[in-house]
Formats: sequence, structure tokens, C-alpha cells
Amino acid sequence: MIFVVILSSNPLLVKAARGELVSRPPACMMRQVGRYMAVYRKLAEKYPSFRERSETTNLIVEISLQPWNAFRPDGVIIFSNILTPLPAFGVEFDVEDVRGLVIQSPIRSEKGLKALHPIDLEKLSFVGDSLKILRKEVSWEHLGQ
Repeated sequence: MIFVVILSSNPLLVKAARGELVSRPPACMMRQVGRYMAVYRKLAEKYPSFRERSETTNLIVEISLQPWNAFRPDGVIIFSNILTPLPAFGVEFDVEDVRGLVIQSPIRSEKGLKALHPIDLEKLSFVGDSLKILRKEVSWEHLGQ
């Protein structure tokens, strides 16, 4: 699940995606690139749980803004994970340092599939909340542009 916050009312990133001519290639950093940053590693030490970092609004915003604050690319990619929606369907998981992804009850049968429930959007409210804050933090108007 990747969301990009665009920084202008006439975004270079969108123009390039449409195939329009642009003055330069748009710059946008994948969040993984930020892992090398000392500021991210320090925050990860303070909050060792990946799930906590990727499901807590203020941490999502802080981590998402780290590469933007350092490099000012054309967009901000929200710190998230492709598996973020799983708990909203009833599938719990964790990301452990040594083992990586661990799904508590993997779906291995039709019975497991039927045990899923409709998505509970309340369990994903941190995504929308984070996007609203990021949009405000990096808005063109906020920057005085």
C-alpha cells in the first residue's frame, strides 16, 4: 500500500506519469531508501516494533517526512507496508527482526478464507489520518510557494 503526497497544484510527478513533457525527471524516494538515515535508525531503536512504527500516526508522519526534509523530492511516500490492511480483515501478523514476516494464522484452506471478515476501516484510520497530516505538512501553500 503506497500513497504519494504530491507537493504542488501542477505536479511534475503526475505530468510525467501522464506521458507529458516535463523539464526534468520527477524525484521521489521510496521509503526503504530512508533506512540508511541515522535519524530513522535512531527512531527504530526507540520504537523497535515495525508494526508500531507503521501503524502509529505520529510515527508514520515523522518517518515519511525524514527523506523529504533531507532532500526535498517532488513527493512524499507514506511509511507503510503492503500488509497493513491484513488485520482489518482478521489476519494478524508481525515483522520480526530475524524471521521477517510472521502471519499468526496463515490462510491455507477455503475454511481459512471463509474465516476472513469484511474490512474494518476503523482499524486503518491511521492511514487516512497520516495522509491528512502529511498533505498539510508538505502542501505547496504551507511552503509559501
